[in-house]
Order: sequence, then structure tokens, then C-alpha cells
Amino acid sequence: MIKSKNILITGASTGIGYDLAKVFVANGYRVFGSVRKQEDADRLSNELGESFHALLFDVTDHKAVEKAGEEVTQMVGDEGLGGLINNAGIAVAGPFLDISEDDYSNQFEVNLFGVIKVTQTFAPLIGAEKDHKAEPGRIVQISSVSGKFGMPFVSAYASSKHALNGFTDSIRKELLLFGISMVTIAPGPIQTPIWNKGVGEDKFVQFKDSFYAKSLEKYAREFIKPMITKGLTSEYLANRVFKIFESKNPKTLYTITAGKFFNYTIPRLLPAKMLDSFVAKKLEFLKK
Repeated sequence: MIKSKNILITGASTGIGYDLAKVFVANGYRVFGSVRKQEDADRLSNELGESFHALLFDVTDHKAVEKAGEEVTQMVGDEGLGGLINNAGIAVAGPFLDISEDDYSNQFEVNLFGVIKVTQTFAPLIGAEKDHKAEPGRIVQISSVSGKFGMPFVSAYASSKHALNGFTDSIRKELLLFGISMVTIAPGPIQTPIWNKGVGEDKFVQFKDSFYAKSLEKYAREFIKPMITKGLTSEYLANRVFKIFESKNPKTLYTITAGKFFNYTIPRLLPAKMLDSFVAKKLEFLKK
């Protein structure tokens, strides 16, 4: 059986997805990258050359996803896809008392249901079909450390990543029938545009009349800004993901974050109430 050098990466226009596309193209892959705007498709095609093929779809537009599936099927033929990286995602932030049902719904439409649709659509090309001609491929889910524990003001994002992890944990076992392997990447803070799009300090202005208004200012100053400045670069993460993708026998989960011991391991070991008290004191929730 041949090993396909075709790979699909969702959310390729900026950040992690963009750097993943660059790394895979540089290492001899033909990359199919999803973008939502024609100008992004043109820009990436010019920058990355003939080995990059842009797919115009939003993961929440299921008909567009199906159309992209038909397009890729025609292009790859019996080679199929050697991999799928579900990277596209958004971050909705704010106090849960002030976030609308539509905000929560949109968060899940992108981070969970979009992933489900893309995975179902392209799974046959990765090997989930009868008499697949190429070696079974690999699926990589870009999750988050927020899928393990949630900080305040990111309940929508954290819950969507918890759900993504649960979905992945289940279907990973199902796909073993076809020899398809799955890997979850749980990054900590990464220096990407997602912070400015959904969680940046200016995004909290809309909550100026909230019970949490002062706490949000403190949260942006003492939690968000340090994470942006001290977070890993998307280039670093992309290179790590590529090496993991190429591994013969990768683990099912990789947590990749700056200062992992202090920023991830210790908080995970602390009793939940102790961590809650620490956060509450930092944000001045507790009365003195």
C-alpha cells in the first residue's frame, strides 16, 4: 500500500493552521487548507506554491464541507488523504451570566459540530471505507489545556474543548477498525490571533456593566496579557505537531505549553478548592 502525502488542515489562513501548512508543504506534502475568504486562498496559494490547494469553506457550512469533500476526492484519487488536522476554532469569552445562548451555540458549532462534520466527510479518504487503496491515515485534533480544566470567563471555550476531547476519546477506538489512528494536541497559550479575535482585553468592553467588570479588567491584565507574551509561538507548535504526526507510534494525547510544570502539572495536582481559592483571590472575588 502507498502512503499518501496528502493532508487536510482546517483553519489554515492564520496562526497555528497557517504554520502547519507551511511546515507540511516544506516537508513534501500536498496540503489542502480550508479558508473562509477568497483573498486568504489567493494569499496562501501565492506564498506556499503549487503544493498548497485552498478549500473555501467554513466548518459550520456543512454543504460547503461536503462540496470540498467531493473536490478533494476527485483530486487525490486512490491516494486518499494521509492525514486530517482539525485545527479551525474560535474562542468566545466573558462571564457566563452575560453570554447569550447564541454565543454558546456558535462556540460549539465551530469547535465541536464543525469538527464532527469535517471528520465524517473526510474519514473515507483517510481509510474509513471498504477496499481503501492507500495506508490508513492519521487524524490530529487541536484541542486545548482548557479541555482539561477551565479558567473563569472562558466557560464556552472550555466546555467546547471538553466536549471535543470526549468525542475524540470515543471515536478514536471506533476508527481502530480501519487502522486509523488519532492524536489529540492540547496546547497551552499560543501566540495566535485567536486572542485578539475572542479573548483580548478590548473584547471585555461589552461587559462594562457586568457584575464582573472590575474582575475582567484584572483578568485581562494579570492572566491574558502574560499568556500572550509568554506563550509558545505557533511556529514552535506547528513543528512539534509535524514531528508527532510523523511518529510511528505516537501517544494519544500531548500537552504542549510553556512552563508546563508550573502552569499545567501543579494546577492539575492541586485540590480543586485550593485552585478555586487562588483564582478567586487573584480576581478579588472573595470579600476580605
